[in-house]
Amino acid sequence: MPINELLLPELDEEIKKTRTTLERVPADKKDFAPHAKSMPLGKLAPHVAQLAGFGLTILTTPELDFSKGSTAPVPFESTEQLVRVFDEGAAKVRAALQSTPDDAWKENWKLSFQGKTIFEGSRFLAYREMFLNHLVHHRAQLGVYLRLNDKPVPATYGPSADDKLGF
Repeated sequence: MPINELLLPELDEEIKKTRTTLERVPADKKDFAPHAKSMPLGKLAPHVAQLAGFGLTILTTPELDFSKGSTAPVPFESTEQLVRVFDEGAAKVRAALQSTPDDAWKENWKLSFQGKTIFEGSRFLAYREMFLNHLVHHRAQLGVYLRLNDKPVPATYGPSADDKLGF
């Protein structure tokens, strides 16, 4: 079985869970941060919404130097807008994943800033570590932000206290 066929169900599940989390982000709490060193919700939620685009970059380019990037951060206009940005990126990364041949996973991929390496390894590791694990990490952060703002936290890898799913 091709590698992309093994990865598609995982991507679909993580996209579904992330979308549900983004749908619950309170648009009136953009300045909320649980700690002085934490990213405010108005930056974290748009970052999550844009992460699918980063997955697309990993699957379709050999490298990315953030200092040369043309991707501007998405402003947080509304929850619906963030979900729309996420859905658009998710559709693109899914299409790219579907067309990624097995030999492409072994190719080197590099992430840098002004020539300084942040990550360098196989495209497979970049996809898993820099994109998918990154998405899961920030989605979990959003879950904490939701909880601290008395918003229901969606189930992810089992029921949450808010979405018991009949358990």
